[in-house]
Amino acid sequence: MSYNKLNISSKKAPKRVGRGISAGQGKTAGRGTKGQKSRTGYSAKAGFEGGQNPLIQRFPKLRGFTSHRVPAENVYTGQLDNLGETISNQTLAEAGLIAHPYSRVKLVVKGEVNKKHTVNLQGASASAVAMVQKDGGSFDKIERIKRPASKLKIEK
Repeated sequence: MSYNKLNISSKKAPKRVGRGISAGQGKTAGRGTKGQKSRTGYSAKAGFEGGQNPLIQRFPKLRGFTSHRVPAENVYTGQLDNLGETISNQTLAEAGLIAHPYSRVKLVVKGEVNKKHTVNLQGASASAVAMVQKDGGSFDKIERIKRPASKLKIEK
């Protein structure tokens, strides 16, 4: 570093206000005339509306807890006989019984099971598992299939 190569314009000088009317920001220094806001040291409380009931106080207090967990989609035992021998999220989505194969699915008793099934889902009631196993089928609890990450196209 040498003094003859210093960039003098790299630091911008702060604006000097209130130094005469010919300076542009003289006299009132851009604060307008009179009033509390024009005085030195003024700072309004965040959300203060001049004595009016503030917006934050006008809204009701939301009590309790909001769960953001997506509830499991239910599939009933009576729907299994229309499907194949192996039942998974993918086969249920293809049959239109669930919205997409990435949701959590629970097997619940409603109707009879008359065929042997291999069920691979995220959950089931105890009576639903017993009903599937009664006809020689099996139930395996598996993890939810993660939705594949979308690949963003970066154009150069």
